[in-house]
Amino acid sequence: MASVTSTLLFIVAVGISPAVSQTSYLPEPVCYDWGESGEAVSVIEGEAGWLSCLLFSHPSVYNYTSTQSAGHNLVWYRLTEGQDLEQPITYSSRLSKDRERLWLQPATAEDAGHYICMLRNKSSCSKIGMHMRVLRRDEVPRPTVLRRDNDNCPPPVVAETSHVVIPLQEGKTLDCPDLQDAIKMSNGNLTVTWYHVTVDGSRCYQFPFWNKDRTQRGPSLHFYVMMDLYQGLYYCTVSYLRRGKPVSFSRTINVTAVYPTRLPKAPSIQHPHEHQLFTVKQGTEVRLRCTALFPYLNSSWEIWWTVDGKTLDKLADPRFKKISRLVKYDYGDRTEESVLVIQDFQSEDLNREYNCSVRNDQGNATRRAQLQEEVSLPSVELGCGLGVTLVLMLLLFVVYHVFWLELLLLYRSWFGTDERYTDDKEYDVYISYARNSEEEQFVLSTLRSVLENELGYSVCIFDRDSLPGGTITDETLSFVARSRRLLVVVSPGYASQGSQALLELKAGIDNMALDGHLRVILVQYKPVQRKGWVRELRRARVALALVRWQGDKSKELTSRFWKRLRVELPVRRVSSREEEEEEESSKGVPLMRLQSQNSTNSQTGLITNTIKDPQRVLNSAA
Repeated sequence: MASVTSTLLFIVAVGISPAVSQTSYLPEPVCYDWGESGEAVSVIEGEAGWLSCLLFSHPSVYNYTSTQSAGHNLVWYRLTEGQDLEQPITYSSRLSKDRERLWLQPATAEDAGHYICMLRNKSSCSKIGMHMRVLRRDEVPRPTVLRRDNDNCPPPVVAETSHVVIPLQEGKTLDCPDLQDAIKMSNGNLTVTWYHVTVDGSRCYQFPFWNKDRTQRGPSLHFYVMMDLYQGLYYCTVSYLRRGKPVSFSRTINVTAVYPTRLPKAPSIQHPHEHQLFTVKQGTEVRLRCTALFPYLNSSWEIWWTVDGKTLDKLADPRFKKISRLVKYDYGDRTEESVLVIQDFQSEDLNREYNCSVRNDQGNATRRAQLQEEVSLPSVELGCGLGVTLVLMLLLFVVYHVFWLELLLLYRSWFGTDERYTDDKEYDVYISYARNSEEEQFVLSTLRSVLENELGYSVCIFDRDSLPGGTITDETLSFVARSRRLLVVVSPGYASQGSQALLELKAGIDNMALDGHLRVILVQYKPVQRKGWVRELRRARVALALVRWQGDKSKELTSRFWKRLRVELPVRRVSSREEEEEEESSKGVPLMRLQSQNSTNSQTGLITNTIKDPQRVLNSAA
């Protein structure tokens, strides 16, 4: 039953003694009225219940034994509905008294109403009122259970729930609350029926349970080995005979598991660590956090802060306060947090000593919070500097993304090495192309013209620069070996089987693979499907750069095509004086070509053939 003081559940009346009738002719003393209880006491119709006089809820004020020794009598009255004068209660086999309690065995719907308990003697009087409700069984809320052994599992209960903790892997005996009172009132055999509702509410079991770790010994329930799944609400229904009539009542016990008692129970501080530093800033609110673990003990525990050895209640500074909260509850072990809040942190606060302390019945611990002042940084200047840096980086990224070819050409013009001074090559570029009128026009009028006249490169074109009387194979290998770059004009008609272009491509790839002094550049004059490429061209495409000619868009010297091509060609920085020297030395070029041709032939060991036949060229290369 619910009580006014939250410590009593029922109210019991003691019958009127003969002394009351004897004092009826004496003057009535002034009776001190304690008012009426704010909460109604509830009982279930058809079950045993009782009322307990709230005058004895504080034994330091009223003690039943002491008041009886002092000649006080406890009298119960009932104020029926529609009447202003309370009437003394007439006792019967159903209504009885025991010390400060008024028993109803069982309670009926007519018992609901207003009750007054009065403690009086010849010279003093005190009374207090309370209200009792009688509920039908279907009016009592019951927990939602998914599966139950029977319809009465669990039984309805209105009394306050008791709490019991049992250590894991240990034993415990449960007794039904108020069992001893029922034993005193019973006139026959007394039985107790136990029920268990799991923590998650999935099942309600009636004893006997499904395992042997919990057995009933007489009216008590014994736990041999406590396990996690045994937690939950336990209901006990006490049934007995009262003057030949069956009477019962039910109670609940909330059973929770805690860690075994053999584990260490001394408290420990988890935060701050031994050498942890708290960074603080003047003029702001500082929070020092202390976290401690309190293992389960059936005793008190405490966590507190001290500043220079003084607790906060003794520190005459309103800037300091403490905030505490429960962080974690794990099988009885509590993780508590206490935060020391310092408002408007000052420079002198930095030199104070801050200690967090904990204790319980098994020990204590203290940890000092060490402070260091935060180094203030010029946030405005840093923010502006970071913003400018990010903007510059973004601009540089955009510039590089848009003008990377120009930047690369500029870098090569400043720091690139002119290969004419590091090797003995005669030509900068050897152009390989399909022998047809369209591509020959593109090579002679566009590629050759720009490379020689605009960019200052020495270009070798076989049909133009070869001497009469030599073989195609020997002269092709010679020209390729004396060139720094092999420029391959890729088109649908390029590198067909048995063509001179195929020989030039093979020679260039072999030369690049052997000594690395020659690089091959692919210029796509017209789109070519990959399946139409010969094997050598497919292999070269994987590792070589491909520069695409885009018709009219690529004709201007400032177009992307020419810039991309210049990146692949040798670095060229030609002064006006060097151009004049080259023009003077150009008169001896045919003789130098003839000598170089003969030298190359002798080095390669090729057999000279004076007939320039493409089919025989391919056979000779094979």
